[in-house]
Order: sequence, then structure tokens, then C-alpha cells
Amino acid sequence: MTFAVAADAYDRHIGRYGAELAAALAGVAGVRAGHRVLDVGSGPGALTKVLVELVGGENVAAVDPSEPFVAALRTRLPSVDVRLASAERLPFADAEFDAALAQLVVNFMADPESGVREMRRVVRVGGAVGACVWDYPGEMLLLRAFWDAAAEVAPELVAERDERTTMRFDEEDELSDLWRRCGLEDVEAGELVVSAAYESFDDLWEPYTRGVGPAGAYVVSLEEEDRETLRGEYERRLGSPRGPFRLSARAWYAVGRV
Repeated sequence: MTFAVAADAYDRHIGRYGAELAAALAGVAGVRAGHRVLDVGSGPGALTKVLVELVGGENVAAVDPSEPFVAALRTRLPSVDVRLASAERLPFADAEFDAALAQLVVNFMADPESGVREMRRVVRVGGAVGACVWDYPGEMLLLRAFWDAAAEVAPELVAERDERTTMRFDEEDELSDLWRRCGLEDVEAGELVVSAAYESFDDLWEPYTRGVGPAGAYVVSLEEEDRETLRGEYERRLGSPRGPFRLSARAWYAVGRV
């Protein structure tokens, strides 16, 4: 379980991109005031917070299978109906929401087809089901450069962990194809490009050492010498930044109608 970690560790890793990505996803899904919306795989709440700002906390529900994330989200956004649950077994009635969104989650679902069909089930006719997934092998620079470095340092250890090759739905048409297979209509797809700021390379590196996500799990599995070698190669591949810098990231999205 690579997300049974403290919420603040996630916030400082992929969470840095969360608010900007959430606003973009909610925008393409057409979320607006008056809607009731479900955040599937909420994590510690980047998308949930944006949805609350758009429609009000009483109109937002969220689910996640990580107990630390659920606990953090209940504290951060007490007006939201937050439940410990997986996408494949959503604890809600049919047609309960105007939209169901999943940010950076579909590729982590145990059964993506079941998860998306569950999202479709809980959304009313005419409502939106939307999601986005990182372009791992392409323009998600943070993770692409990490796995490039890991493959350079210890290729024999990387093959089964490398998100560039192990993640599903990380190419342009894969999410939209899944949406259509799951019975969604009027499917739209495209890219969402966001960025995140770092104070230094140390600021970027520290969350990896706390085991966040597949890359963090890989880092903490290494012996200290190999970890330091990876750190140096990763820093080099990011241009050996000195002082503050930004990284851009691209995600693919799909939105369909029930």
C-alpha cells in the first residue's frame, strides 16, 4: 500500500500539482454551483477542496481506501461526507450525484472497469463522469526523470516498478476508450498541463524518503548507498537546480455523460 502515508507527505509530493489539476478537471467536467459531486479516490483532498469551493461542502462527498487520507480529509473539510471505501464499491445510491470525478486514481484501481461503472451508477442521467491520469512516459517530468534515473542506477531493480511502463491509461486515448467500454456517452478527451514550485532539490526529494507512491516505495526499499546514488542521478537529470524552480506536468483526461 503506497498511499498509507501521512497526508502532509503526499501534499509535498504529487499534491503540489493537485489544486491546479483539480480546477482544470472540474472545469472540463462542467462542475458548477448547485451540483452534487463525488470525489473518488480523494487522497488528502486536493480535488475535494476545489469542489467545495465550487459547490459548497454540503454538496460534496469523497471516498478513499487510505485510512490516513480519510482521517486527514475529515479534519480538513468537516462539511464533506467523507467515507473509507474503494471505487469498486461506492457506498452511495444510484443516480445520487450530478458528477463523479477521479483525479490520478483510475490507474490505481484494482478493477478500473468496475470502478468506472460504479462512478457511472451513482451519477444521474445527463451527469458527468471524469478522470485524469499522468502522462507517465511523456510530459510528467517529475516522475519520468525519476524513473530514467532509477533505470540508469539499477536497471535490474526497476522493471516491475517503473510507472512509465507499469501504469495503465497513461497514453492519450486509453482513458477515453475505457469510458466508452463502460457505457459512457459523448466522451471528450484531451490534456491538462499544470506545474508545481519547489524551493530546492532537497524540497523535491524529501517526500520520496517518506515512501509516497510507487516511486517513494522504491526509494525506501533501497540501501542507503544506492539511495544516494539515485538522488544524485535524479538531480542531474533535472538540471542540478540551485534554488527555487518549477516543473510542468501533463495529464490525460476523459469526461463522459451518463
